[in-house]
Amino acid sequence: MKSITRSVLAVAALALGWAGNATLSKNDPVSIAVQKGTQWLVSTQGKDGGWGQDGGETSYVRPGERLESSGNDVANTAVAATALLHAGSTPTHGEYQAALVRAVDFILRHVDESPAEGLEVTSLRGTQIQRKLGPCIDTFLTSKLLAELDGEMGNARANAHVRQALQKCVAKIEKNQLKDGSWNIAGGWAPILGTSMASRSLYVAQQKGVAVSAGTMAKVQDYTANQAQAGAVTGAASSPGAASSMVVVSAGVPLYQDAQALEQLSRTEKDRKENAPRIKAMTSRLGNPQHVMGFGSFGGEEFFSYLNISDSLHRTGGEEWEKWNSEIKAKLLKLQNEDGTWAGHHCITGRVAVTSAAILVMLVDREPILATGAKKH
Repeated sequence: MKSITRSVLAVAALALGWAGNATLSKNDPVSIAVQKGTQWLVSTQGKDGGWGQDGGETSYVRPGERLESSGNDVANTAVAATALLHAGSTPTHGEYQAALVRAVDFILRHVDESPAEGLEVTSLRGTQIQRKLGPCIDTFLTSKLLAELDGEMGNARANAHVRQALQKCVAKIEKNQLKDGSWNIAGGWAPILGTSMASRSLYVAQQKGVAVSAGTMAKVQDYTANQAQAGAVTGAASSPGAASSMVVVSAGVPLYQDAQALEQLSRTEKDRKENAPRIKAMTSRLGNPQHVMGFGSFGGEEFFSYLNISDSLHRTGGEEWEKWNSEIKAKLLKLQNEDGTWAGHHCITGRVAVTSAAILVMLVDREPILATGAKKH
């Protein structure tokens, strides 16, 4: 009865959107930090509805910050929009409703214009976030955002548009899964985090009733279990049966590998039971400060890794979750800049992606846990 009640509550929370879940009215440090971060994001949104590496307009770029591309891109826009959504704004209501709708329009234009073949949803190449999380991170972040927005747009026409774009992204991701079950596509510093986003987006889409191949999900599950069993990947080893341009790589940083595996292997109660030894081993490593530091300083990859870890431990609960949640929030509060942003100290340094990821980490415990099998259509 308890599990059934929890599922019903989770479905109800999802049906109501995120606005009722992110309680930001209290004057606690986390709420204040999130509010400052979202205010900065909205204040820098570009006229086209998008964001780039360091803001939506060139005037917001920090002096001396080297941009790796010009203009606004899909990946940064998708993660910024996700942060606004989780902070309480939806396409139908909320303080930043208009900003979120403009961002979704920006993303949908790119998805609509992208060809059916291939994994990309944008023709823009060489952005900072692509260079670090893989060349197709735009597709993965977009797919996850659209899956969360599916059925929540406020009218039938908009819902149909989001569903069509989501199905297009899902098809792209499924068709381009590597033989080893991952999406660790060469061209990024830590593409294992791209695999995490790809898998997560398919899972959320599936919960919303979008058709996702069981074979695709089984392959990435097997890939993750095998990688977790073998231990963190420490070098660029060739992927079995994959082309030379595809590699299994974790940038030599075990944190990224563990973050992907923890999230993937802990989604359902069944997963947690079957993968208990692997989960325990990975969770135990979180007590090592050097492991948690990742590459040795706080870059965007660390922030995205912390998000995966928080999502995983939130589902499990218990002392490990309480300890981690308290410590990671304290760490992020200290790292926030006066203007409300967070910036990476290596690799992904852009304020848009890092600020958005930090906001998402801070809000994990204020969000519903997605119930297995909860479908809206």
